[in-house]
Amino acid sequence: MPLIEFTDKGLYCRAGGFYIDPWRPVERAVLTHAHSDHARWGSRHYLAHHDSLPILNARLGPNDYQGAAFGETLYLNGVQVSLHPAGHIIGSAQVRVEHKGEVWVVSGDYKLEDDGISGAFEPVRCHHFVTESTFGLPIYNWQPQAAIYSGIQQWVRGNQAAGKSSVFIAYSLGKAQRLLQPLSEVSERILVHGAVYNMHKALVDAGWKLPDVERVTPDTPKEQLKGAVVIAPSSAEGSSWMRRFAPLAVGICSGWMMVRGNRRRKNADAGFVLSDHADWNGLLTACKATGAECVYVTHGFQAAFSRYLNEQGIQAREVLTEYGNDEEAGPATSEEENRNAL
Repeated sequence: MPLIEFTDKGLYCRAGGFYIDPWRPVERAVLTHAHSDHARWGSRHYLAHHDSLPILNARLGPNDYQGAAFGETLYLNGVQVSLHPAGHIIGSAQVRVEHKGEVWVVSGDYKLEDDGISGAFEPVRCHHFVTESTFGLPIYNWQPQAAIYSGIQQWVRGNQAAGKSSVFIAYSLGKAQRLLQPLSEVSERILVHGAVYNMHKALVDAGWKLPDVERVTPDTPKEQLKGAVVIAPSSAEGSSWMRRFAPLAVGICSGWMMVRGNRRRKNADAGFVLSDHADWNGLLTACKATGAECVYVTHGFQAAFSRYLNEQGIQAREVLTEYGNDEEAGPATSEEENRNAL
């Protein structure tokens, strides 16, 4: 029996009596991070990194939460468990599990470039590594964050000169926080949708030092909406909430913007390839750095990525899970486009 089993409730450690990122309610859940596809309501006990707790409380409400620091060793029914930086979002962690000399690492979602807010990814040596493959095709190759931020700032300045508002579509947990620093350098005021504000407030109340934002309400003066710099989730696209900022330009922040057809389908004025996930090279680098004997590939392009790993001499298996997609503007590429990208 392997130390980690793939079950209909999630990744299960039978010896320790806990699940990692379960998608059904369980007695004890160990979480990699607080995105809703990995942190779901209904379990009795939750263990996560300390920085995830205020986010979990805001998203799931009061529960039995236990926080741990990176590198802190805990024992669950005699099984050694520790959390290590994943670099995905604030509080994101890889879960290392060791028992009787067997070591597994469940990475959740991750990226290798240190974004300055989510922490730096830490490779963890193991026998078995569970990896995502959200961008597991070679066409996905990110520019350095500094270059992306420079493009964002240049776009805002151009809109300001044209008398347009700059509305950024960005996930409320992750990219919304990353955008604050570059935007604060080109605008004295940053307006945000309520969903973005709620997450911002939870983090600020927990002690995070983030640039100031202003929540847009029905009472926000109209003159403050013109020429504004705004962050909103994808649920606001095309809504009356958005139209109040007209004339406006819309920029979508997502790794899916790497494929030009996705921006065209979303009818956006700009697409910024800003992702909280590893690109193709990042995924390969992470898998190799673990020294794992076997890599289990979950959500994303798992068939393509696992096949490539096997071709490179790294034993890999495709695993189906119920983890979703926390990137805005999900993959709209056709099957033909995906095949051509390999």
